Amino acid sequence: MRIGKQRQHGSVFMGMLVTVAVVAVMLMEVGTLTASVLQRERELELLARGNEIRRAIGLYYSAGHTFPKSLNDLVLDRRQPTVKRYLRRVYADPLSGSTEWGVVAGPGETIMGVFSKAKGTPFKQGNFSVKDQSFTGQGSYQGWVFLYGPGRSNPATRTTPMGDQTTR
Repeated sequence: MRIGKQRQHGSVFMGMLVTVAVVAVMLMEVGTLTASVLQRERELELLARGNEIRRAIGLYYSAGHTFPKSLNDLVLDRRQPTVKRYLRRVYADPLSGSTEWGVVAGPGETIMGVFSKAKGTPFKQGNFSVKDQSFTGQGSYQGWVFLYGPGRSNPATRTTPMGDQTTR
């Protein structure tokens, strides 16, 4: 009788080990899935904020035919007798958490657009809105350039995160 009980305790222990291993694998999968969902949400937020900054640059340009010298100019435009606000605040990049965006240089040290300085490959590779079609197939978030250009959709040059000028 004693031998049977010892074997039974061993099999219960092995069953528990297998159960713990299966639960651990399932938790790893849930963690990976959660990280993917969060990254996709950050990408959507980047699209929303980037397009809002692009819209604000367009409004700023329309009001005076010059581009802003900084993103803070979009928060308080003091060129007119009455102060205008095109943005409530300088938005943080949802991928990096920083308010420092990559900048598309315009004429005379101005800003024509922004892009995220975040590293990584976007999950979203297609099915963009018409104004964001140039984002299709980009291998980096830095390729998602939110540019306002009167009469054109892409800049001749943009400033890279390193500060170098590159031809697009």
